[in-house]
Amino acid sequence: MEALSARINSLPVSATLAMAAKARELKNEGIDVIGLSLGEPDFNTPEFIKDAAIQAVNDNYNSYSPVDGYAELKQAIITKFKRDNGLDYAANQIVVSTGAKQSIANVCMVLLNPGDEVLLPAPYWVSYSAIATLAEAKSTTIPTSIDNYFKITPEQLEAAISLKTKLIMFNSPNNPSGTIYTEEEYRALGKVLEKYPDIYIMSDEIYEHINYGTPHFSIAAIPSLYDRTITVNGVAKAFAMTGWRIGYIGAPAWIAKACNKMQGQITSGANCIAQRATITALGAPVSNIQYMVDEFQSRRKLIIELLSEIPGFRINEPEGAFYVFPDVSHYFGKTMNGKTIKDASDFALYLLEEAHVATVTGDAFGNGDCIRISYAASVDNIKEAIARIAKALA
Repeated sequence: MEALSARINSLPVSATLAMAAKARELKNEGIDVIGLSLGEPDFNTPEFIKDAAIQAVNDNYNSYSPVDGYAELKQAIITKFKRDNGLDYAANQIVVSTGAKQSIANVCMVLLNPGDEVLLPAPYWVSYSAIATLAEAKSTTIPTSIDNYFKITPEQLEAAISLKTKLIMFNSPNNPSGTIYTEEEYRALGKVLEKYPDIYIMSDEIYEHINYGTPHFSIAAIPSLYDRTITVNGVAKAFAMTGWRIGYIGAPAWIAKACNKMQGQITSGANCIAQRATITALGAPVSNIQYMVDEFQSRRKLIIELLSEIPGFRINEPEGAFYVFPDVSHYFGKTMNGKTIKDASDFALYLLEEAHVATVTGDAFGNGDCIRISYAASVDNIKEAIARIAKALA
């Protein structure tokens, strides 16, 4: 431990992965744990995408791919950005990476200097603050609550900006809350950011297609912000391709060039077969994956109905993604089965040990009043999990 770098010692363990590991340990002991902790669609990758991967194997795609992605994939991404987001990017503005997490890490590593400040509207995805820490920057959280649907206001944004602010990270639809910023809301936040030309914007849009009616809007579509916005996306969530590990960015060319340079020294090009499959995935009509979105929507209705019956759970209706983020602060300070619940972390641990249901503490997402529950699980598992939670809290 003493010989490890300060860099790794300062890095927290991913809370979502830690909870999944704890759940696996209990499963290995023969305990029937229902995992609602991971953000992973429980669907198989669609057949037409798998067929493209098999074709790529048969076509002998087995050599190193270009660091920033195959030209045909970059073209598919350009077409997708134009079709779905109204964004114009050229090939030198696109970088394909081993998952959107690497895309985000590249951006932080090439933009941030020690002491720079990153603004994180909370709740935020667990790795944002950790990646900022790795880049030796300081994270500042902009808090929200369930009462305002977990959205920051322009006034809050203005108040949070300091002379050291270099980057703000937006995520809509949001993990963990399912919140979607409307075009009007993003334009109002954009009015504030227009006054600060040295602040860059990272817009994580990985959940854009898992959306239950609020039209998706990309902040880069605001002309005055286009030149300093990095749009991050990938195929993991919408196409049920989590293990294929393909993410990508659309960014100002100088940022893309720097990300390409960074990636060239760390992983080089992403998996060749997964890239070929992604060309097919992105080129298909979005309607091809609507069946998954429809299923998530019906599960959302179910889980909200079931959780609403548990006293002390405060719930809002998420507009996208596949999570609910209930406020469980009602239980803080209470003792149940001899265990005192101090905070959301204690509460999540209690549910794992007593109800054998894995969730994730909201502390990991910058909101200590809530827990994240994923409904990317079968209807039977959702029903059984919530029944167990209700019983453990009765």
